[in-house]
Amino acid sequence: MPKVLFENHHLYYLPNFIPIIEEMRRRGEYEIVASIPSIMDQKEKDIFHAACKKLSIDTVSDIDEESRIRILKQKKFDVVVVGNVGQLKPIVNDDALAVMVYHGIGLKQSYYNDIDKRIDLRAVESESRLLELKSHGHNNLVLTGFTKCDPLAFNTASNEYNLEKFGLNLNQNTVLYAPSFYPSSLDDLAPILEKVSYEINIIIKLHNFSWYQDRYIYQSKKMKKIANEFPNIYLAPPEDYNIIPYYSLADLLVSDISSTLFEFLYLNRPIIMAECVKLRLKHRIFKKRFFKKMDLERMEDINFGFRLTNPEDLPALVYHALEYPDDKATERFIAQTDYLYKVDGQAADRLVNAIEKKLTGISN
Repeated sequence: MPKVLFENHHLYYLPNFIPIIEEMRRRGEYEIVASIPSIMDQKEKDIFHAACKKLSIDTVSDIDEESRIRILKQKKFDVVVVGNVGQLKPIVNDDALAVMVYHGIGLKQSYYNDIDKRIDLRAVESESRLLELKSHGHNNLVLTGFTKCDPLAFNTASNEYNLEKFGLNLNQNTVLYAPSFYPSSLDDLAPILEKVSYEINIIIKLHNFSWYQDRYIYQSKKMKKIANEFPNIYLAPPEDYNIIPYYSLADLLVSDISSTLFEFLYLNRPIIMAECVKLRLKHRIFKKRFFKKMDLERMEDINFGFRLTNPEDLPALVYHALEYPDDKATERFIAQTDYLYKVDGQAADRLVNAIEKKLTGISN
C-alpha cells in the first residue's frame, strides 16, 4: 500500500488536496498523511489539524521544523504531493514520486517559475497552461483540470454553509467578495461595500495571509469592523479555510487578481474583476518590477468578467450583473474550457490515474 504525504505549505493549500485524498480513499489502496510546517502561525496550525481531524486525515507534526522534517524523511513516503516546490527537497526521498498540484491558477508569473527538476509529475489545469509550460521546456505534465474545484460539480456544500445561518437574507442576491492579499482591491472597495449591501448580501472571503501575516492583518481587522456594522455583510472566519462552499452560495463574484476569478468560472455565474488595486510605493515608483511578477498576457485576455476601474462604479456594476446574469455567459462558457479544461468533477481522478501509472512504471 503506497504511503502518500500531502505537504501543506499553508492552510489554504488543503482544499486542492482534499479531492485527491478522497479519490485515493475511494480506491482504498493508499496510506495518507498530511503535514504543515511547524514555523506557521499557531492559529493556522490549529485550524489545519482540526480540519484534518474532521476529515479523518492523519497528520504529522512536531514542536520544531527540524524534527518534523526528520520524521517525514524517516517515514519514507512513496508519493509526496506539494503545492509549491519550496517545501519539496527537504522532505522527499530519492526514490519517492514527487507530485506538484500548484496552489493557485491566478495572474502571477510564479506559476511558471515555481519549478524544480525533482518534480516527477505536475498537474495542469488547462490545455493552454500545458502548452505554455511545455514551451518553457517543462515536462512530466498531466492535463487534469483544477482538483480544488471538483466538489462544485456535485454541489457538496454542507449544511454549515447557508445564508440563514450567516444572518443573511434568503430573499436577496448574494455577492461573494474575495480579494487577494497583494495587490489588493480591498482598500479601495472597502468603503463602497456598504452601498452595495443595502439590498444585497455580501460574503467576504479573505486570503489566508489577511489573517496571519503581519503585513496584511490590517485587512481582516478592517473587514471585521465593516461586517459588524452592516447586517447584510458577513465575513467568513479564518476557520473556513476553503472558499469552495461559498461559491455555491454566490450569485456573483467580485475579485481582483485572485485565482478565484478562474475557479468561479466552474459555475458560469457573473464575475467582476476589480482593477483598482493599491501598489506598494516601490512598485509605484518602479512599475516594471511589479509587472515582471504578473502574467500580463493572461490578464489582458480575460473577457469573461466585467472590469471595474473606478471603485465608485461597483454598486452600478453589481446591479447590472445581477439583473442580466446571462451577459457574458457565452464568454464564461468558453473560458471554462480555456482555463479549467473540464468541469466534470474528475480532475482528481485523472491525477490519481497518472500517479498510479508513474508508480507502476507505465508510460503515459
